[in-house]
Amino acid sequence: MPQLALYTFGVLKSPLSDPAPLTRELHDRGAAIYRKLGRHPGYLGRAVAADRSRGSHFDLDWGAWGEFAVPTWYGKGRTVESTALDATLSLWTDLRSAFTAIYTGLHREALNRRYDWFERTAHPSYVCWWVSDDAIPTWQDGVSRLEHLHDHGSAPHAFTFHHAFAPDGTPTELRGRTGHAS
Repeated sequence: MPQLALYTFGVLKSPLSDPAPLTRELHDRGAAIYRKLGRHPGYLGRAVAADRSRGSHFDLDWGAWGEFAVPTWYGKGRTVESTALDATLSLWTDLRSAFTAIYTGLHREALNRRYDWFERTAHPSYVCWWVSDDAIPTWQDGVSRLEHLHDHGSAPHAFTFHHAFAPDGTPTELRGRTGHAS
């Protein structure tokens, strides 16, 4: 049965190495948010680096999730001192589970504050797509799908919760949505 891949990407207002108080607040909340998401029904896993003390996102070993990549429009640094981004790559059993996890609880509270921490851009901040049940999406998959979404809008290849597609490529709707899904 296909699984839902979800890639998120945001440009922080300050570098990770020298975060402003608001960016520090985001990262302080991160551990609790990830613990909560990790226990949510439908959650299958996320990309986690083998050794986070080795360098920036670009230097880390992400295992089966592949080499770390960013969209072409990301213009901030790639070193430990200059990296100013937050990205996630995760797998879910289905669309509803991922949507509910993202748009409720601690993660919803964080989304309500996203513009305190992240720059506003003309680019989408997340993308969904379906993968076979034995596939592990890569960072490059996420980047190419996010760029496709930006360039072409929602399609079976790359979509949002608001304009979603079923695994067979037919448009679908999350009935009884809570929160804002764009």
